[in-house]
This record gives sequence, structure tokens and C-alpha cells, in this order.
Amino acid sequence: MARDIQERIKKLIIDSRLPSGASLPTEPELMERLGVSRNSVREALKALQAMGIVEIRHGFGTYVGPMSVAPMIEGLAFRTVAGHYRGEDSLLQLLELREAVETGLIARLAGRVPDGDLAELDALVARMEAEAASAEGAVRAETDRAFHATLYRCLGNSLLGEVLEAFWDAFHRVRTDLVDVPQDPKITCRQHREILEAVRSGDALRAEQAIREHFGNIRTRLGTPVPADAPNRSYDR
Repeated sequence: MARDIQERIKKLIIDSRLPSGASLPTEPELMERLGVSRNSVREALKALQAMGIVEIRHGFGTYVGPMSVAPMIEGLAFRTVAGHYRGEDSLLQLLELREAVETGLIARLAGRVPDGDLAELDALVARMEAEAASAEGAVRAETDRAFHATLYRCLGNSLLGEVLEAFWDAFHRVRTDLVDVPQDPKITCRQHREILEAVRSGDALRAEQAIREHFGNIRTRLGTPVPADAPNRSYDR
């Protein structure tokens, strides 16, 4: 019954062509339209809110939610941490999932990235090189993230962008919580420069090899033993 009510509310949103932020019928209106009790409507709306499909604003009403992939990020992060503490290679599995998506896309970019995006990617690699040469001696995660987001932007697929962001966010949140992964900033910079040059040259095979080498390096780093005195942060987000 609960699942049926959720599906009927979702169908209402779809059939009415309601965009994010649009107001939904009031609880009494939903009760009448669906022929169910107030408690049933409230439970269904709470479940849909957890999925980002609706947003309940107490004192104002219920609205169509942002329909983001945030719940997917939370699920991926939690599943990965839980698997890690069960002795599974869950962080590696999450990395392989992201690698499969990016490897499947990179060839499509060869020779197709606009000049403006190429200039932005050049600037991001230069920033990586500056960060690697700084006193901190490490490429910042946000710079790496910006590079990958910019790289695939020209495909014009907003859902793809959200999914890649979800994989990235889940992987780096969990990686930070669980283990310090060693990094050679010079290798990181070189590999991103190679990805950029391969895409710029229009060589699809070279681009695919470059992205595989990049992920292979991360996979190797994940397999590096962690010092016994390294902190093992818990999942508290």
C-alpha cells in the first residue's frame, strides 16, 4: 500500500508536468484524490522526500523536490564504508565503477572539446602543477574534480554530469574517511596533462589509454599498505 501511494504521487507529478519547486496538492486534497488516510499520505511523502522527489516545507506545504542524485551519493558512501568494515574491497569497487564510466566516454571527446574548455583545462593542469610545487606538495581534490567536470562538460548531458559528480563525491568522501591514499603529485600532473593533450590531438585511442593509466595509478595507490599509526577515520557524515 505504501509503495502504491508513492507511485501514484510520482505519477501525479509526471502527468501534471510539474517542475522542481512546483506546489503539490495539499494533504486533504491528496487524501481525497488517492482515497487514503492522512497517515498514509504523510508516510508516502516522507519516503519521497528521502529520495529527493518531494520537499516538505512545514507550515507552507509540499513541493516537487530538486530530484538530485544526493540520495545516491549517500547510499554509495554508506555502502562503501559498510563493505570496507566487512573486509570487502568496496572502495576499489567504487573506483572501478567510475573508471568504467569515464573510459567509455573519453573517446567521444577526442577532437571535440571546444577551445574555451581546452583553455580552462590548461589552466586547471597549470594549477595542479603549482599546487604540486607548493609547500603542501599535493594536488588539491577540488582541482582534480574541476578538471574531470570540465573535461566532460561539452557532452551536454546534465544527468551524466550529476552521476559523475555522485561517483566522485562518494569516492572522495569515503576515501578521506577511511584511509590516507599516498600521492605522487608529479605523476598526477603528468597524467592529467596527457589526458588533455590526447583529447586535444583528436586521438581517441591515446585518450583512452591515458584515462586507463590514470585510474590504474589510483588503483595501485589504493593497494599501498597504510602505516600502522595512520588515522582511520570513522563514517560520521
